[in-house]
Amino acid sequence: MTDAIPANTPRPPKPQRPQQVKKIRREVSGWIVLDKPVGMTSTHAVAVVKRLFNAKKAGHAGTLDPLASGLLPLAFGEATKTVPFVMDGEKAYRFTVKWGEETDSDDAEGKVIQTSDLRPTQEGIEDAIPAFLGEVQQVPPKFSALKIDGERAYDLARDGEEVNLAARTVFIKALRLVESDEGSATFEAECGKGTYVRAIARDMGRSLGCLGHVTALRRTRVGPFTENESVSIDELRDAGETGPESAELADCLLPVETALADLPEVRVGDREAARLMNAVRDSHPGLRHAEHGRGLCDDWRAADCAGGC
Repeated sequence: MTDAIPANTPRPPKPQRPQQVKKIRREVSGWIVLDKPVGMTSTHAVAVVKRLFNAKKAGHAGTLDPLASGLLPLAFGEATKTVPFVMDGEKAYRFTVKWGEETDSDDAEGKVIQTSDLRPTQEGIEDAIPAFLGEVQQVPPKFSALKIDGERAYDLARDGEEVNLAARTVFIKALRLVESDEGSATFEAECGKGTYVRAIARDMGRSLGCLGHVTALRRTRVGPFTENESVSIDELRDAGETGPESAELADCLLPVETALADLPEVRVGDREAARLMNAVRDSHPGLRHAEHGRGLCDDWRAADCAGGC
């Protein structure tokens, strides 16, 4: 028989959990032109590099599919305000098309939905290219990040739902055949915002009567950023081996204004700059509100100046 514990005996105090110290993020501003490897999502790439810099704010200037490699510009801090200029810029790709099969995703990750025994000749491919230059109507792939009634198209497609995307006008500046054999062809393309390389492969396969899908894709240029400025994740990890504040890691950052290199530049003095700022305040209500302590309105971005400043 055990001794009874008196009712008024105080309970022993609960052990206190150790307080978690919130990690303080750093103010980092600039651009990293990441050479994204195949198999990594753009979101994951941002998270990895943001952690290396221990940065407060970061984002990317245009999604690159997991299947694709190449340039993924990452903006940190103040550079995020210049993202619209990069996203609106011209892009360049090198990609390989496999003939004879069309997939539901228009790339090698999808399910084959049609096949053909026909194979195009090099002459036939070159004759087909002019139809894909300039302003063309293009239906985006069903597996894309476009939204339908608030849902991503790729989520609907994965759930087996019918996905119907309307054709959009896109601009393809250049499309060159680099090499060709019986079963595949490699191209280089320069195109504007919103162009899907996977759709180019799909539509060319249909026009040639042989069908096709992308098996390899690399982005080689985004706006002012080229492969010359690119850095790999492994190189960033090596540079940040001693910590996020290492000089080697800081050297990988490009200045914020690098994103504006393709824009015309006008140099003005202090007086002219003041007059320009006054004109902007008078024309933009968000800046007038800021002067009265109400803060800068949320829709004021560098992109607002793209058409009228």
